[in-house]
Amino acid sequence: MRRVMLRFWNVLAALALGAATVPAQADIDRSVLLELSASVLKIEVRRTQGGFSLGSGVVVAPERIVTNCHVTRDAAQINVLRGGVRWVATAQLSDLDRDLCLLRVPKLEARTVALGRADSVAVGQPVAALGFTGGMGMQSSSGEVLALHRFDGGKVIQSSNWFSSGASGGGLFDENLQLVGILTFRLRGGEAHYFAAPTEWLRSMLDVAAEPKFRDVAPEISNRLPYWQRPIGEQPLFLRAASMQRDDRWPELHSLASEWARTDANDAEPWYLLGVALSNLNRSTEAGQALGCSMAIDPVSAGARERLASSAPNGAPSAADPGRRATENRALPAAARPHTLDTCSATAPLLKSP
Repeated sequence: MRRVMLRFWNVLAALALGAATVPAQADIDRSVLLELSASVLKIEVRRTQGGFSLGSGVVVAPERIVTNCHVTRDAAQINVLRGGVRWVATAQLSDLDRDLCLLRVPKLEARTVALGRADSVAVGQPVAALGFTGGMGMQSSSGEVLALHRFDGGKVIQSSNWFSSGASGGGLFDENLQLVGILTFRLRGGEAHYFAAPTEWLRSMLDVAAEPKFRDVAPEISNRLPYWQRPIGEQPLFLRAASMQRDDRWPELHSLASEWARTDANDAEPWYLLGVALSNLNRSTEAGQALGCSMAIDPVSAGARERLASSAPNGAPSAADPGRRATENRALPAAARPHTLDTCSATAPLLKSP
């Protein structure tokens, strides 16, 4: 068990934006991104154990910056930097489970970003990520939404924007330059495994009723970990499935997706994952039926993900999972599209073990 735990801790890493800037999408103007970057600031944490840790934060309200709690967890003091200007955070509101911390920064002079909604974005939609890289300057990364994972009252965004250490707490923006996600973590071993917390989680923290919950900046005394840092057996199903896909563990993915579909038959994601597992187990007909059920539930997102997965040339890494070895890449079969969800009852045999 200890070996498994250590392996998984090595798999998940707190993110930050990459060392090289990826060319921007044509419909997200780079000059506008530069203006927007004035609202994404560097977070400098003086740690009680000595030394400093660095992250990013987004100005989401007057004198309020959101970042990740794993950035500030051991903070004796939190500074917010822009250029040569430094502000001191005096208090923070923590949501440890979701890894979001809202900082109170008196006299902060920075423009507030426009808040969007993660549930308003679609798979395939261009997004831009802004944040700092390990204490270096601002970096931008363009990409697109690869998946939207329903979890804890929101949709965790998985995108192709490349992250590395240092941009934890940075912003993920849509084409309208609205903040739709907070950059949080990446899953090592696959270029498409980058995740952002939905802004829906942030909105309740910005409510006036939350003000009395702010506490002075101090090290977090709770041992509670955010959902993505917990032992693998306690993590959300979508994260467990992501590691199985990355490692080509198709029988395990089949079992997980089958159980998930049984318990939440109205979620398109387990049916999609079931189709992926069955396809890689050479059960193409059943895979097509499972994908059809996914598309019956969510035609736009499931269909877009299917096209992403099958758009790569034969033998080339899929856009939806570029980390997979090219020699083992298989395009997903075309899904038989049922007219209603009721017809998915015919897929019951798919839930049997391979």
